[in-house]
Amino acid sequence: MLDSTADTAATRAAYDDIAELYADLFKDHLAASTFDRAMLAAFAERVQGMGSGVVADIGCGPGRVTAHLTDLGLDIFGIDLSPEMIRLARQNYPQLRFDEGSMERLTLGAGTLAGIVAWYSIIHLPPERVPEVLTEFHRVLAVGGHALLAFQASDAPDVAEPFDHKVIRAYRWSPRRITGLLQAAGFVTVAQLVREPEPGERSFQHAYLLVVKDR
Repeated sequence: MLDSTADTAATRAAYDDIAELYADLFKDHLAASTFDRAMLAAFAERVQGMGSGVVADIGCGPGRVTAHLTDLGLDIFGIDLSPEMIRLARQNYPQLRFDEGSMERLTLGAGTLAGIVAWYSIIHLPPERVPEVLTEFHRVLAVGGHALLAFQASDAPDVAEPFDHKVIRAYRWSPRRITGLLQAAGFVTVAQLVREPEPGERSFQHAYLLVVKDR
């Protein structure tokens, strides 16, 4: 069952409303983003280095990252809260699997995934619920499985900073804070990258964290 809290319903509705525009706006974004491609390639290589296994793109939107990682050789499927985003993903990539679902209640067995991508998908969660989601990521990953998170970065060390996201309220996080929460959930950091905003982006730094479940 999908999460039914008011903020989750609002996020679902907001992305349903702009799904077509969002898909069109970001359809070529990866081609112009060197660091996005680099981190996704590093993630794919680490997952493949651990052997075969299924990967979940959690918060997949219209499926562009899912498709890119498929091209890099991963066995991956997408999950998203928004039915409209899932409809577009299935329409644009009919050969791939996309499921409607919530990252807070993954309908996946323990230890069943080789990897997780959360590409700017934790940013709309109320900060107090992020630790439980990271614990859920840890539950569904196999030992040796990797997770890659991307998010807008903040300098505030101890709190998530709300900002006026173009779709709906979101939060920026200190990479150090998210790293601490990942460690508390049972992950070990493999790599971290913080980059400056690219042309056309707001004046926020962006962070990428690659972690592994080692136990």
